[in-house]
Amino acid sequence: MNRRTFINTLSTSGAAMAMLPAGAFEPARGGRRLRSETLAAPQPSSGARPPVRFAAIGLNHGHVYSQVETVLKHGGELVAVYAREPDLLAAFTKRFPQATVARSEQEILDDRRIQLVVSAAIPNERAPLGIRVMKAGKDFMVDKPGVTTLAQLAEVRRVQAETKRIYSILYGGRLESPATQRAVELVHAGAIGTVLHTMGLGPHRLGANRPEWFWNPEQFGGVITDLGTHQTDYFLAFTRAKRAEVVAAQVGNLHHPDRPRFQDFGDAMLRSDAGSGYFRVDWFTPGGVESFGDSRLTVMGTDGYIEVRPNVDLAGRPGGSHLFLVDQKETRYIEARDTPLPYGARLLDDIVNRTETAMPQAHAFLAAQLVLEAQARATSPVLGK
Repeated sequence: MNRRTFINTLSTSGAAMAMLPAGAFEPARGGRRLRSETLAAPQPSSGARPPVRFAAIGLNHGHVYSQVETVLKHGGELVAVYAREPDLLAAFTKRFPQATVARSEQEILDDRRIQLVVSAAIPNERAPLGIRVMKAGKDFMVDKPGVTTLAQLAEVRRVQAETKRIYSILYGGRLESPATQRAVELVHAGAIGTVLHTMGLGPHRLGANRPEWFWNPEQFGGVITDLGTHQTDYFLAFTRAKRAEVVAAQVGNLHHPDRPRFQDFGDAMLRSDAGSGYFRVDWFTPGGVESFGDSRLTVMGTDGYIEVRPNVDLAGRPGGSHLFLVDQKETRYIEARDTPLPYGARLLDDIVNRTETAMPQAHAFLAAQLVLEAQARATSPVLGK
């Protein structure tokens, strides 16, 4: 089975179910109700593809390193980088010495060899940069949040439709998480029946040495815009909804009086004709948690539910990528760390073939629209007044 055929079969329940081991949905013998196993899905084969030359512009968030690694891993060729900040530029070129330092952003935009620009710039600068990239005839892969206002989103949509370039927002909570990727495959294969509801918890650790823009809602977009982007992406990916709306939302500064404009808490309710959802995001992860946050995602269906713990299992299992599946017959624990992550290979295929296999453009924009609408209409929690 070649790579593209493999990818296409994941969207059909029969083929996806066939990839699971024998007895995957059969009751455990001997009366056991919890069964542990590791599911290793077959790796898609890499087809021949001409190298995709790319550059990085904007290094303000560390996510840019995983973005670059993703493209390099699947056959991209890093040729240039530009950033205003000398310290960020020095760190980047130390790790990626093959990148030529451009004298300006425009030098990269004018370079016809470059097909893709990746960016983790200050969040409110990402959409304007992406617009310039698309107008220059290049594709754009940007860290989340890919836009910070509804006005920005409207302009990005207009330019993308006009230029037909790719504006890919890297929703890493799903696209870079083996456990979440496996959960999507299982749910789409019918493992829990029809999806009814999703619930996502996205706590983060505040940490130290945050840049000044991090505390400014005009620059980072607000807590829902920032952290909630993963959650709306989950909601759309699991329900496969094409239209959705925000029912209610809240944001607040509950415990950081020294930064009065900062938002450390947010939550929202979503609704569509394919299911409903709720999510909470915050900056209250305590130091005793071994990762940046004990993120959890629960997907409820008519015949069972799945819980994803992508970063840490407080029950003591090491590492991340933990998945729990409960159906009408049993409860299973699945270690999903070997699940392939197809986003990078698909994106490069899309750049070469002008297709939409990595992420439909409508999905990327709808996930962004939902968090921006939630942020815009959010009220203040009682404790945040």
